[in-house]
Amino acid sequence: MKLQPLNDYLLIEPIKEEEVTKGGIVIPETAREERAIKGRVVAVGPGKLNDKGERIPMTIKEGQTVIFKKYAPDEVKIDDKEYYFVREDDVLAIIES
Repeated sequence: MKLQPLNDYLLIEPIKEEEVTKGGIVIPETAREERAIKGRVVAVGPGKLNDKGERIPMTIKEGQTVIFKKYAPDEVKIDDKEYYFVREDDVLAIIES
């Protein structure tokens, strides 16, 4: 199934963070809940419209890895896989490798 987000929405596949640091420190669930979430952009909407009805192009591209606000996404399940719909304004950073 192929989904095409509308307006300034991104479809993001979450990347699960490790629960234990490389030094062996266990991160408690309460600490993880307050963090921003990381994910890979699967699909990008065409962008939102400005006051003149012109389309504002999206900055974020398909395939990029991003960090976004924890309480921003709308969760959906497609074929037993979890995805998030997130507005481009709720993305905090693009992770460059």
